[in-house]
Amino acid sequence: MTLRILHEKQIILGVSGSIAAYKSIDLASKLTQHGALVETILTESAQRFVTSLSFQSVTGRSASANIWEEEEHVKHVRLGETADLFVIAPATAHTIAKLAHGLADNLLCVTALASRCPLLIAPAMDGGMYQHDATQDNLKLLRSRGAIIIEPAEGRMASGLTGKGRMVEPVELVGHIRKVLGRGGNLKNRKIVVSAGPTQEPIDPVRFLSNRSSGRQGFALAQAALDAGAAVTLVAGPSALEAPVGAEIIHVKTAAEMCEAILSEVNNADALLMAAAVADFRPENPANQKIKKTADKLRNNIPLIPNADILLAVKEQRQKTGWPLISLGFAAETQNVIDFGKEKLKRKGLDYIAINDVSDPMAGFSVDTNQVTLVSNQGIVYEIPVQSKTNVSERIIDVVSQHLASGNTANSKH
Repeated sequence: MTLRILHEKQIILGVSGSIAAYKSIDLASKLTQHGALVETILTESAQRFVTSLSFQSVTGRSASANIWEEEEHVKHVRLGETADLFVIAPATAHTIAKLAHGLADNLLCVTALASRCPLLIAPAMDGGMYQHDATQDNLKLLRSRGAIIIEPAEGRMASGLTGKGRMVEPVELVGHIRKVLGRGGNLKNRKIVVSAGPTQEPIDPVRFLSNRSSGRQGFALAQAALDAGAAVTLVAGPSALEAPVGAEIIHVKTAAEMCEAILSEVNNADALLMAAAVADFRPENPANQKIKKTADKLRNNIPLIPNADILLAVKEQRQKTGWPLISLGFAAETQNVIDFGKEKLKRKGLDYIAINDVSDPMAGFSVDTNQVTLVSNQGIVYEIPVQSKTNVSERIIDVVSQHLASGNTANSKH
C-alpha cells in the first residue's frame, strides 16, 4: 500500500558488509511498496552477502557498487543533491568510522559527503564492537553533525554471542524513516493525544468485560499524526498492535485508568483524538478470587455500574483550562448513526465527531477499512468513503491540522 509520507520520496539506501544485509532487501522492498523511489549503494564487502541484482529486482531501480565502473557522470553528486533521505542499513563499525572521519574511498561514503539530506544510520555489528569506545566516539561525532542513529537491538548474533548489535527489523526502520520525513509537517511543534483500543473491566482475576475493538483506527491516527510532524501520546487499551515508532505510549486496561491518563495528557495538548472504545459499564464488585462456574453470581447476574464518561470529563476540564485546543470523538453506532453521532457531538462539547456504522462489514471492528462521516460543531460535513484506516486517518489529520492553522481553537476564546 502506498503511503502518503513515502510517495515518490527519493531514498538512497546504503548497504555495508554485515550479515544483516539480507534484511535490507526486505527494507528496500517495503519502501518501494509504500511508494518510495529507492536507489541502492552497496560496499564491496556488502556484495559478499547480497547482490546488486537482489535490490534491482525489488526496487526496479539501480543498485550500484563500484565508483569506478559507473556509467553515469558523477552519480554521487546527482544522488546527493536530489535525495530526500540517505539510509545506511546495515552500517558496520568500519563504515561508521569512515563516515565520522570524512573518508571517501567508495561510492557509499563519497555519496554521503555529497548529500544534503538527512542521514539515518542503523548500526549492525557483532561481539562488543558496538560498545567499544572507538565506535561510540564515532557515533557521537556523527550525531553532533545531525545524523540520526537507530540504536541496535540486543539478541543473539552470528558469532553465537548475545549482546547489543543486531540491526533493528525492517518494519521498525520504516517507522523511523517516516518519522524523519515527517519532521517538517503541518503538525510540527504540536502535541496530539490519541486514545485507542478497548478497555477491560475485571469481573474477577481471570475474566473481564470488553468489546471487539482492535485499536487499528486509533493506532493509524497516531501514525498519521506522526507523519505530519506531531509529538504524539498514544493512550492505548489492551491491543496486539505495535505502537508507531516515535509515539509515547501509555498502556492502560480499565476505563478509569484511561480517563486518568487522558485528563493528565490533554492539559497542554493541541488536540485529543478519542478513538478508543471505552466500556460504558463495569462490574460493581469485582471478585478477588476466580468465581467458580457453579456460583449463582456469575450464572444469574453481574451487577454493573457506569464508568466515568471520559469526553464529558475532558469537556469540563477544557472549560476551565482551554486545553485541549481541539477535541474529536468517535461514534460507533449500529442504527440512526448520523442522528446519534450529532447528538453526541453536541452533548460532549466536541469540535468534531467521526461517525461510523460498525454493523457495516467494511467499517466495523477488526477490519482494515473504515467509512466515516466527520461532522464539525459548525455543521460542516466531511464524507470519507470506504478506504483503509490509514487513509481515513490521514484525512482526519488533514482536517485537524487545517483547524489548528486557522487559529479558531478553544484557547483563542480565552
